[in-house]
Amino acid sequence: MPTDQSASGYRPVILLVEDNLADLRLAQEVLKEANMAHELLVARDGEQAMKMVRKEGEYAGIKRPDLILLDLNLPRKHGREVLAEIKSDPQLKRIPVLILSTSKAESDVAGCYDAHANCFLTKPVALDDFAVLAGLIRDFWLHWVQLPPAPQPQG
Repeated sequence: MPTDQSASGYRPVILLVEDNLADLRLAQEVLKEANMAHELLVARDGEQAMKMVRKEGEYAGIKRPDLILLDLNLPRKHGREVLAEIKSDPQLKRIPVLILSTSKAESDVAGCYDAHANCFLTKPVALDDFAVLAGLIRDFWLHWVQLPPAPQPQG
């Protein structure tokens, strides 16, 4: 039975971490066209992504993401560092992290799974393929998967 969080009126928060402006615009467009009922946050580098996920400073009032689409080759903090920090933090480790990278290197794939990425997706080159991928993400991660609740603060 699908879980479809959007059926309850809840709009999952997706954090897209992407530094390449062309890839960012493409991802934003296909996510919009995929008819996902979601709220999209965008981080342009690894440090900004971590501040957003931890809700630090100017991001204190944002919603914590329910799902993260993470590029690897980022300025200021590499995507694998971001992944490792998220998955080693008890307050963040439940957030599904989907690696979305141009890399097909076995070392990147293995390293991301070793760091507990939830999946590794190679960025499609063609617009139609990117749209298909966005639909698959919507159908699987936002319709069929029961996303984990945020951990309750300690103390």
